[in-house]
Amino acid sequence: MKKLITLLFLTTFFIACNSDKETEDPSIQPVKTNSVKTISYNIIAQYPHDTASYTEGLEIYNGKLYESGGDFKNSFLQFGDLKTGKIDKTHKMGTDSIFGEGITILNNKIYQLTWQTHDVYVYDVKDITKVIQKFTWPYEGWGMTNNGTDLIITTGGTDLYFVDPTNFKVKNTVHIHDENGPIDSVNELEYVDGFVWGNVYTTKNILKINPQTGAVVGKMNFNSLPGTDSIPRRTEYFNGIAYDSTTKSFFITGKRWPKIYEVKLN
Repeated sequence: MKKLITLLFLTTFFIACNSDKETEDPSIQPVKTNSVKTISYNIIAQYPHDTASYTEGLEIYNGKLYESGGDFKNSFLQFGDLKTGKIDKTHKMGTDSIFGEGITILNNKIYQLTWQTHDVYVYDVKDITKVIQKFTWPYEGWGMTNNGTDLIITTGGTDLYFVDPTNFKVKNTVHIHDENGPIDSVNELEYVDGFVWGNVYTTKNILKINPQTGAVVGKMNFNSLPGTDSIPRRTEYFNGIAYDSTTKSFFITGKRWPKIYEVKLN
């Protein structure tokens, strides 16, 4: 009798388990990301670029091109004329351990990341030679932009960090991803019309990212840029995005590249 009861119990158990699998709530579905759209563009002009600059950050502000260059002792912050390439002022801030990284300009202040020393330097935009404030950032510094309120930072991983510019505390984090999963190595950033645009390090791709969700919604590929075939890929990677809101143009370049390209989206 016990064997019969046990057999009936086990039979009922397995039927119940199988029934549960077949009647899972159909409303519970994994989150899906739409396919990333290719964004077309036209190159409308080329300008000279400082070949001494291992470009980490690029920004247009009041008609001037601001740039942060890396490479330890050679790291600097500078600004000059976009169309002629003439440098107006350079502040050399690199050392054996300090490697300049991404920059952004917010409320007349320039914020400059460093790679591995966790230092963030703040300058008055009217005087780039003097650090007026310094913050500590717990991660590697890669790219930086802002949405008018928050600083937005990448660290080489898969996250966008939204940071309070007054105390450098993280307010929010979103994970960068497309339909295939997480995306890392997003480097130099620019914020344009509600989206974050970012270089993907070691590629010639720029991603358009929804800052609310981290989803990649578009991609530009620059493998066919004129005059870049002879640039060594090992050290002279594509990096640098600036945007001029008056002309609605993007300006792109690479580390020690001889040219900056003006790009209009189609």
